[in-house]
Amino acid sequence: MVDHETVAAVLGDPATYSSDLSALAPAQPDFDALREGNFVAMDPPKHRKYRTLVSQAFTPRVVQGLEPRIEAIGERLLDDVGDRDRFDLVDTLAYPLPIIVIAELLGIPAEEHRLFQEWAGVLFGGDQLGETPDMADLERALQAIAPTVRTMTGYMLDHIRARRANPGDDLTSRLIAAEVDGVRLTDEEMVGFVALLLVAGHITTTALLGNAIVMFDRHPGAFDVLRAEPARLPQAVEEVLRWLPPFPELGRRIARPVVLHGRELPVDSLLMAHLGAANRDPARFAAPDTFDIGRNPNPHLTFGQGVHFCFGAPLARLEARIALRILNKRFRTLAVPSYADVTFQNPAVIVGVRHLPVQVGRA
Repeated sequence: MVDHETVAAVLGDPATYSSDLSALAPAQPDFDALREGNFVAMDPPKHRKYRTLVSQAFTPRVVQGLEPRIEAIGERLLDDVGDRDRFDLVDTLAYPLPIIVIAELLGIPAEEHRLFQEWAGVLFGGDQLGETPDMADLERALQAIAPTVRTMTGYMLDHIRARRANPGDDLTSRLIAAEVDGVRLTDEEMVGFVALLLVAGHITTTALLGNAIVMFDRHPGAFDVLRAEPARLPQAVEEVLRWLPPFPELGRRIARPVVLHGRELPVDSLLMAHLGAANRDPARFAAPDTFDIGRNPNPHLTFGQGVHFCFGAPLARLEARIALRILNKRFRTLAVPSYADVTFQNPAVIVGVRHLPVQVGRA
């Protein structure tokens, strides 16, 4: 499905279009622990329990309260490149900033962020997949990343047990204490939950920041406008999200008989909702193929719709705005000197850059 109206309707109807794809995926026992608490792959009413728990601990006030810390981390990371006029923006800022923020929030040692980067590289690298993977490709990919999943789930379980024994003032401790209808999460349920927060809590921001630099570089004058008018950054970030959604397709399982655009879809078949196409639907966006940093309104579907709207969207937006503001404040110019040196992610897994060498000029 590619038009905005249909994609929004599909994402907003979990009773018909289920997020639980476990029946369609190859069996892999190593992933069972992650699936147990992964509420992104759950449908109501079970989804409500987990979403409510994270909403209790991950409030808008918590997110807004992170702004000074995000800015301090961003400034420190850029201090590390000192007076260098060339550096890799992903390695320097786009990856470590969000992972340090979410790790600190969860009470996980932020100094281990290189380990988390390795995990994310395996989970989202897509090295075993082509751009149009089939089931055999998927099975090979799951087998290849299974050892990393075992390591990650073991690490998370140890962290959760330590926090349960010695609670602190962190998100993991608040999630352990939170309850819905008198029920709290077990350690095993928490594993997938915390792993999701750690991984999903940074990978979208990493992709968003890299994509923003690429898009601004490819549209001369964008950096100058945003440097002169920083209040326009929020709209510019939304346009980057519309143009390059990190996860351009979402799969849904047909849970009950439905006719869509005159076609009957059988139960348990897979439907792909294409966010990237919906974000450029001319019926919903004026001049959809024009990158416009001032676009308003901008009803893109990059963060989803309905009950599965991305819970981390406010944090991703905040981190992106702060990081871009710091870059514009520090550097008079910022450019990608050669796209031959840029390494892109496998778009079958995530749309973003893995390495982004940039050249900067100071005032």
